[in-house]
Amino acid sequence: MLGRTANDLYWMARYMERAENIARLLEVGYRLTLLPQDSGNSEWRATLRSAGCEAGYLARHARIETAEVVNYLLLDKDNASSVLSCLATARRNARAQRTAITRDMWESLNSAFLDFPAHATACIAGGELPQLLDWIRDRSALFRGAMLNTILRNDTFYFTQLGTFLERADNTARILDVKYYVLLPENELAGGGVDTTQLSAILRSVSAHRSFRWVYRDAFKPWHIADFLILNHEMPRSLRSCYVELVNSLAGLAASYGAMPPCAATAEEILRRLQGGDMKRILQSGLHDFLADFIAGNNRLASEIAGAYHFNG
Repeated sequence: MLGRTANDLYWMARYMERAENIARLLEVGYRLTLLPQDSGNSEWRATLRSAGCEAGYLARHARIETAEVVNYLLLDKDNASSVLSCLATARRNARAQRTAITRDMWESLNSAFLDFPAHATACIAGGELPQLLDWIRDRSALFRGAMLNTILRNDTFYFTQLGTFLERADNTARILDVKYYVLLPENELAGGGVDTTQLSAILRSVSAHRSFRWVYRDAFKPWHIADFLILNHEMPRSLRSCYVELVNSLAGLAASYGAMPPCAATAEEILRRLQGGDMKRILQSGLHDFLADFIAGNNRLASEIAGAYHFNG
């Protein structure tokens, strides 16, 4: 496969995953701003920070306002991570490789892009933001389902998987890093310091609220949430689960091309650290430092994959 083709498939998947992640973050931010004790400013700032959009937003807006944050994250064409921009970039990459993807994949992505602007405008004007965010997640799930159910398990599949799970791992780690102070055990020892609303919001942002209760049937424990989203191999959005998929995809590419690239060793090393991880040690050594190191390693792996498969060639 040409490097340009691999690049387009990889970024098509990353941007579709990012569009869904932005919708999830907006849903949680919106829920929290409706609580009587919250002014909205702190939660919207956290939402922007988790999305990696805080600096871009503040460069254009003097104040953090609900309407402006929602517009910036959904419809702003100058924000590369807005849902509109994500869908546009994913569609552009898919269109460039129209013959490499299936008809179902193309139609699900193309219809999402075409329908989104009018649907978003109508929902926002009608005060129906939750319905719009559900629609975005549904369209992302439709694309993901089309991909998994129709594509051959060849290099097209593996590059798409790489984009999906690198983006998903980055999103989960950034959410945890922004909210890491809520997950520290000391919060519970401080007497009334555990914010169950914040803990619930972290889980909802990665669709893990119900599955967490299946695994941990007692009350919310901050370190259990950290363990669930970092080290639990059964949770599909955990860091460990994402890296299982990344290692498998790189192994699939190695089998297809007859050579194991150096980036595979990087992914395997990160996975080994996650598999051998212990939440108590991670918390003692510093959750923020652990997450910052993981995000840097995830970005390094993305760069190594791009180099190994000549994405810019």
